[in-house]
Amino acid sequence: MKQVYVFPGQGAQFSGMGKELYETNEQAKVLFTQADEILGFRISDVMFSGTEDELKQTNVTQPAVFIHSVVTYLTKHQSEPDMTAGHSLGEFSALVAAGVLSFEDALRLVSRRAEAMQRACELNPSTMAAILGLEDQKVEEVCATITHEVVVPANYNCPGQLVISGSIAGIDTACDLLKAAGAKRALVLPVGGAFHSPLMQLAQEDLKEAIEQTHFNDAKCPVYQNVDARPYTAASEIKQNLINQLTAPVRWTQTIRHMIADGATHFTESGPGNVLQGLIKKIDRNAVTAAL
Repeated sequence: MKQVYVFPGQGAQFSGMGKELYETNEQAKVLFTQADEILGFRISDVMFSGTEDELKQTNVTQPAVFIHSVVTYLTKHQSEPDMTAGHSLGEFSALVAAGVLSFEDALRLVSRRAEAMQRACELNPSTMAAILGLEDQKVEEVCATITHEVVVPANYNCPGQLVISGSIAGIDTACDLLKAAGAKRALVLPVGGAFHSPLMQLAQEDLKEAIEQTHFNDAKCPVYQNVDARPYTAASEIKQNLINQLTAPVRWTQTIRHMIADGATHFTESGPGNVLQGLIKKIDRNAVTAAL
């Protein structure tokens, strides 16, 4: 049986995340303290007792989910991974599990990514919407017809659930067209901007500079990356894929299918919540899922 670890992205956060780990595990306490020092504020306090609104702030959300995911993995995993993958932000956690990045370097990159994305959102007011009950190809076709605004597929989460990303006017137009095309729902999401779209270009340039200045190791196991759902181990390729990720769609459906084709049967989610376990079951009902 192959040991496969998957790591969630933004949106999985909740108040109280990591508190029990901190209070019961000495290694976890050291890592949380280290995170507070790296970020320059007590993110642990926000994670353990912050309000929902405080946890929604991008400069908190992304590091918080990353910290919870990686600290859980480092303190609880019993065997080394044969494969790893992460959803969007979760890819940084997957890279730590695969030995590509240190906890400290990955956290610095996640913090830089969050700040860069926040700036991009402020410069280009934009949003995302979840399209339910329509084939991916149909969503792609409808998005391609909207040429006067930015609208692109952003998250291929599972069959029948594709998130689109773009300008506010573009998303409004797309939602109307997709409902007319048969979508069961077209739900605008409460997010700060158009993640995984060309509107993240400025954030990508900022993050590229930080990634290029950071040391990456070759992976000790294949990391299935979001940009094309394929496995990578070479540090140079992983770096480039991570840079491209901000403006490219998250191909989660394709990632899980490729992992299964390569022998994955059991998936262990490390991090807050159980969103990925639910998506994996919708992609392949025979997959066995668990939380770390």
